[in-house]
Amino acid sequence: MKKYRLFGVISGVCIVLSILYSFVGVSQTPAPKVLLTTNPPLERIIPFEAEAQREQSPVTLTFLAVDAASKPLENALISLQILTPPTNPLLTTDFPIVEGTKLLQMKAVAPAGKLEIQQMLPIRGNYQLRVNVSPLIANAFAPYEQTLNLNVRENPVKYKYFAVVAAILLSVGLLGGWVIGGQEQLRQGEIAPQSVRLLLSGLTVIAIVTLLFINISAEVAEAHGSGHNSGTEAIAPSVQKSQGVEVQLEGDKNATVGKLANLTLQVKDAATGQPIKDVALHVKAIALEHGLTVFTYKGVADSEGKLTWQEQFFDGSPHKVEVEATPLSGLLRQFTPVKVAQSVEVEGIAPPMSVRLLGLFYFTAFVGIGMVIGLLIQSKLKPQARTN
Repeated sequence: MKKYRLFGVISGVCIVLSILYSFVGVSQTPAPKVLLTTNPPLERIIPFEAEAQREQSPVTLTFLAVDAASKPLENALISLQILTPPTNPLLTTDFPIVEGTKLLQMKAVAPAGKLEIQQMLPIRGNYQLRVNVSPLIANAFAPYEQTLNLNVRENPVKYKYFAVVAAILLSVGLLGGWVIGGQEQLRQGEIAPQSVRLLLSGLTVIAIVTLLFINISAEVAEAHGSGHNSGTEAIAPSVQKSQGVEVQLEGDKNATVGKLANLTLQVKDAATGQPIKDVALHVKAIALEHGLTVFTYKGVADSEGKLTWQEQFFDGSPHKVEVEATPLSGLLRQFTPVKVAQSVEVEGIAPPMSVRLLGLFYFTAFVGIGMVIGLLIQSKLKPQARTN
């Protein structure tokens, strides 16, 4: 009887171990995934700076869809969404309207399982890159999704500027606390000594001027988006015909910071209207004020001869969207490259009042901290002066 019990226990243990091993085996089975590489490397990526002195370039993002054996998936359709970092109510970025929005949304044919774009990243923080991979040929492979994270650090120069401003504000507060701490005796009819009254009046003026500066700067930035004239910029027509091929660029001609603009490119036979799919496309979005490229994409048209994408123009200034269509090499139907373009007027939006008041609060807080330090120093010096 004991032998049977021992045999039962050993059998039970073997069954449990086999079940656990099967679960571990399943969990360790390689799965298809999306590999992301960046140029420059992640540690060297910094956000866009509106008034930068040196030339800025968009970040190259390369997505490679691979199967369980890490081999590139052929004839894939890759859908991509780029989400900006979420809003931080205590520490805003240079473009608070852009926080927590979609920067890009597109679907692209990837014959070799590869999608490469260049995108200017406007703010610091953790970007979410949502990638969906599906087959162009039915049942070629199982569709899958993956969310990648891209953490962009703040420009180190901003920390230097912050340290300088903080030091100045602390010094002003320290001086004020020193003066108040060493206040003279009150004269008859005075609420506070003259030095204290002058100091408080000066601080009030500084607070008012700071608030006016923040509000005026915001209004100027808002007008900045609608006051530019792009009439001197040479822009190709949005519809072009060449050697029996018609290329047409359509989409929103007016956009708003914080919202996606819709854009569609169509390549078709000029005579029959039938779509032409064997076409290479080179897309560019350029901020006209500084001639700055903010987005590029090189790929091919889909089976309907189209490319559809949505992008956000985060800088409130006129932009130009330009697409060049070129026939793929080795095909019977050849034509000279066709370039189409469209101007997009981008409306800038001033930061909300809460953001402006938050900046004023931080300025005042630094002055207040400095004032407390000055008062503490004076309170320690006074007893020493009396004993002497």
